[in-house]
Amino acid sequence: MQLKEIFIHHVYFWLHNPESAKDRNALLEGLSKLSSVQTIAQFHIGQPAATNREVIDVSYSVSWLLLFKNKGDQDSYQVDPIHLNFVKECSHLWKKVTVYDTVDV
Repeated sequence: MQLKEIFIHHVYFWLHNPESAKDRNALLEGLSKLSSVQTIAQFHIGQPAATNREVIDVSYSVSWLLLFKNKGDQDSYQVDPIHLNFVKECSHLWKKVTVYDTVDV
């Protein structure tokens, strides 16, 4: 099924302490709270799959995939107090974050 006319926001987190279950669980709890932002149409919290090919990057700890109805909803998410609080409470957990935003071709 092709997804059309949506805004995809995919975030990858690299934890400072990737072996720490406590840190990972704190990030997962933060993302769970963050999922209550009203403009999020759908979300998925993931981890690297057990696949092994040269083109696959499995170096991240956790991924956060968000679907929005449009860019305006994503823009609203960025300044939502729940999102701002997530960054304030959880940013100490990660050493790197990479975001890929995509829209229809």
